[in-house]
Amino acid sequence: MTTQSNNGMGRLLPYLLIGIYFGIIFTKSEVISWFRIQEMFRFQAFHMYGIIGSAAAVAMISVQIIKRKKLKTFGGEDIVIPPKDMGSGTRYWLGGTMFGLGWALTGACPGPMFALVGNGFTIMLIAILSAVAGTYTYGVLRPRLPH
Repeated sequence: MTTQSNNGMGRLLPYLLIGIYFGIIFTKSEVISWFRIQEMFRFQAFHMYGIIGSAAAVAMISVQIIKRKKLKTFGGEDIVIPPKDMGSGTRYWLGGTMFGLGWALTGACPGPMFALVGNGFTIMLIAILSAVAGTYTYGVLRPRLPH
């Protein structure tokens, strides 16, 4: 390996460590538990709604801080959050429905799928490969889809 490729790998190390940290948090908070996800979809427990709601609140507050303080990236560039064009909204409810069905059928959201593999549930590799195939298919079909 050259020095340049070592530097590239070194730059990725923080992201790997953050991913491992999030995997531990997902595991300890039971976010990756199919039982907890099933409880949520059956409206039997508040656990997942509390976690998702907390994440949404933190995200809203963070975006407001970024906008009001005009924060910049580590590279000194402006952080620009473009406004959403909701259009007809069809793509959002259709995409959300597909996402929710996939979540309900696999018992896992995309982020925790990697944590599940890390916890030994290698069957989730099929879900990950399916997600990658779906993303690739969307990329190929995107120019032909109504946006």
